Amino acid sequence: MDKAGKKKMALQMGYAASLGLAMVIAIFGCLMIGVYLDKKLGTNNIFTPLFLLIGVAAGFRNFYLFIKSTFPDKEKVSDKAVDDGRHKKNHHAEKH
Repeated sequence: MDKAGKKKMALQMGYAASLGLAMVIAIFGCLMIGVYLDKKLGTNNIFTPLFLLIGVAAGFRNFYLFIKSTFPDKEKVSDKAVDDGRHKKNHHAEKH
């Protein structure tokens, strides 16, 4: 593996390790905002479950984006490889 590949892998591993922490922070941060708003406005647990759901959605969105960026869609990769191959063949044929 070359230097750039090792660096990319190390960055991905670091991001993956921090993903769990980011998920917990998103969930509990939103939960605390909901509790604070309920106490401040005198509402009976209206904002707490709402902000808890927002926090869970934000945490799983971060997880989804990480998975999507780490493991690209195989179909798109193979289509790109086929397109690149066609382009190279046509380009090569034009040179001769």
